[in-house]
Amino acid sequence: MRVAIAGAGAVGRSIARELIENGHEVLLIDKSPSSIRPERVPDAEWLLADSCELSSLEEARLDKCDVVIAATGDDKANLVTSLLAKTEFGVPRTVGRVNHPNNEWLFTEAWGVDVNVSTPRIMSALVEEAVSVGDLVRLFTFRKGNANLVEMVLPADSPYVGKASGLIPLPENCALVSILRDGQVYVPTPEQPVESGDELLFVVPAEAEDELERLLAPGSHPGK
Repeated sequence: MRVAIAGAGAVGRSIARELIENGHEVLLIDKSPSSIRPERVPDAEWLLADSCELSSLEEARLDKCDVVIAATGDDKANLVTSLLAKTEFGVPRTVGRVNHPNNEWLFTEAWGVDVNVSTPRIMSALVEEAVSVGDLVRLFTFRKGNANLVEMVLPADSPYVGKASGLIPLPENCALVSILRDGQVYVPTPEQPVESGDELLFVVPAEAEDELERLLAPGSHPGK
């Protein structure tokens, strides 16, 4: 997946590192020469340009991007970048950083923003969630203990669709903590069935994430 990030400050770089670690192609854009520091994220592409200018976005080849993240420290710039990405280049997914809570009401589809968020971890997770049914998305890392909060949208071909959650042979020390379905939150019991499209939240040791992913969506990951 190709992702363009407008804003190469601490937030933009943090998002870029996270996405690159997960195997995505990242382009960082910033209009300030002092922010163009390729040594900070050597695996990313870098472009000195103003993301609010149409010509700059053409140079960035936004029409080839799957996702655009507007992560500058200026809410006006983030709105304009998102709007241009969506209306002029047809980018499928836009994510906008909200710097000031009072401006959150502006970050809507009317301004080309699909998702408005404010932290690198949540932004990268939402980007991946847009294209990752059957993929495990790490949402949060607990400071104490070797465990993460992860999410998976259960694919239709999972062997556990329609089965009680208690019948899923989860990896050791892994726990299903919540099921999100049709806008409702369900506290899982052993008898609670899981269905295609459910968003499942787990607490899982980092070393067991791949095992959990293969267990729930084996057909989606033939190479693993």
